[in-house]
Amino acid sequence: MAKPMNIELPNGTLFPILYEDHAVLAIDKPAGWMCAPTSWQNTGRNLQAALESSVNHGDYWAKARNIRFLRFVHRLDADTSGVLLLAKSSGALEALSGLFQSRAVEKVYLVAVAGEVESDAWTCEAPIGPAKGRKGVMRVDGVEGGDATTLFKTLQRMKGRSLVEARPLTGRTHQIRVHLQEAGHPVLHDPIYGEAESRKQALALRAVKVVYRDPFRKKNVCVKAKVAKFISQHGFEVRAAR
Repeated sequence: MAKPMNIELPNGTLFPILYEDHAVLAIDKPAGWMCAPTSWQNTGRNLQAALESSVNHGDYWAKARNIRFLRFVHRLDADTSGVLLLAKSSGALEALSGLFQSRAVEKVYLVAVAGEVESDAWTCEAPIGPAKGRKGVMRVDGVEGGDATTLFKTLQRMKGRSLVEARPLTGRTHQIRVHLQEAGHPVLHDPIYGEAESRKQALALRAVKVVYRDPFRKKNVCVKAKVAKFISQHGFEVRAAR
């Protein structure tokens, strides 16, 4: 049975499959889908609930792979697109989750930000914690915040905006968005940490690469998402090196 290269839900929604092995299925998560427990019903786009329903229904993409278990290993903000790892078994989930918890996974994002960033590269180590009285919102908190480190590199500057590469070394909620707000260059189209401009355009933040050492085969794995469309739609030059 041929394996389709997309997860296709009954309503026709497609999640492109970027990588697959014995333990992992990596997808390109579209913006708007939430990584939350199946029981969370406050959204019509609960990714985990949709995947479980499709697997249990015996949809072709899952049946062709004999998949009976699929869980997201790490989280992406609902409005963030890009590489998301899904574990094919409870054992794989435990092992891969351990890699993220021990900070043994390299994560790379592309971000379009407001303003022309002066620095070619910088590191932000501002602690992050919940914003009091604002559910789901984070802030820089030097007193009660948890440690947070993000490495940034400016890739392009163009007409009042910049294209930035972000490498978070820790995994605080909204870490990249908060650290860029702190730097004075919020993510474009960010309704929480940027200008209250619009919710009509997608958040300009994309997970483009995840690198880790397979805990079972002891081999390095590098999963990449396409970047050309993201770069061009925010007004930057698509270069061959990318």
